Amino acid sequence: MKITRFAQLGAVSAVAALALAGCAANEGGSGSTDGGSGSTLSGEVASGGSSAQEVAVQAWTAGFQTANPDVTITYEPSGSGAGRESFQAGAFPFIGSDRAFKDDEIASGDFAACADGSGIIELPTYISPIAVIFNLEGVDSLNLDAATVAGLFAGTITKWNDPAIAAMNPGVTLPDLAVTPVHRQDDSGTTENFTDYLYQAAPSVWTSEPDGEWPLSSGEAANGTSGVVSAVSGANGTIGYADASRAAEEGLSTVAIKVGEEYVSYSPEAAAAIVDESPFVEGRSEGDLAIELDRTSQEAGVYPIVLISYMIACQEYADAANAPIVKAFLQYVASEEGQQAAADAAGSAPISDTLRERVNSAIDLIVAE
Repeated sequence: MKITRFAQLGAVSAVAALALAGCAANEGGSGSTDGGSGSTLSGEVASGGSSAQEVAVQAWTAGFQTANPDVTITYEPSGSGAGRESFQAGAFPFIGSDRAFKDDEIASGDFAACADGSGIIELPTYISPIAVIFNLEGVDSLNLDAATVAGLFAGTITKWNDPAIAAMNPGVTLPDLAVTPVHRQDDSGTTENFTDYLYQAAPSVWTSEPDGEWPLSSGEAANGTSGVVSAVSGANGTIGYADASRAAEEGLSTVAIKVGEEYVSYSPEAAAAIVDESPFVEGRSEGDLAIELDRTSQEAGVYPIVLISYMIACQEYADAANAPIVKAFLQYVASEEGQQAAADAAGSAPISDTLRERVNSAIDLIVAE
């Protein structure tokens, strides 16, 4: 099944942004059940996981807690791998993860937060490009193809004035300077998405299968998105990868990726376009909306290095008190208001109306009586 194309991002006025929190209490997913005069929800829920989602989660939490002042949601951006482990161990009732659980992980049924026999739901509610970021004095942007990006991170291209880089960037003065690739030290969904792109698009250069843990011993390791951004920002000659919202926030130099005969810069629209071209993973349950990205698409305007980050929760909870808060929060996350709040804060691509229908149907599976 294909996802319909995402609506284009529109400008949002400051007045509308300020009104968001106030009107959230009147939305069905806010947790308010008395016509908007106040929320019936109360309690505290801890969560964590994807650091790429951190800025979006801050926006979602602010909007949701404004509408539900007696609810506290905390989020620890410890990385997707740590988040999935915490969810499996029962430490968090829901998490953010930059990849869905794999078939064998789901088959194990090892989800301590969930009631016995409960399934899980996986919601693709955060869609963002992964930017290839670099720090090269005097150079603001570069055009690169997949093989060259792979060579820079694999260590087969070691100097910035390498002929492969120069050929795609005529007129750019490239220094005779060593390349220092920076990768995530922690188990990361961003790493898994990035290595999936390298493996799909440049298999002759990048031979390691996609993984959340960086497969090579070369290069510089940094913990979390913030660590990679800091390492790249702090030294001339570095190159790394990070959620595009952080690249824009820090004003880092970025790479335009060759797709077909053009070079495509990252943008929410280009990220949405590649998701639009990709199917859902086959054989999953009704509430599991994992998407299988096609990184080799040659469609015009597609940016192939994309992260789909999921909110993952239980259909039924071992601790039933978690269910109403988690369900209401996820409804806000998926709402038009929640998606626009994330877009404004993090530069992500709002999910389409068609995908929202599927997401809301999955959220409805959560038992919250």
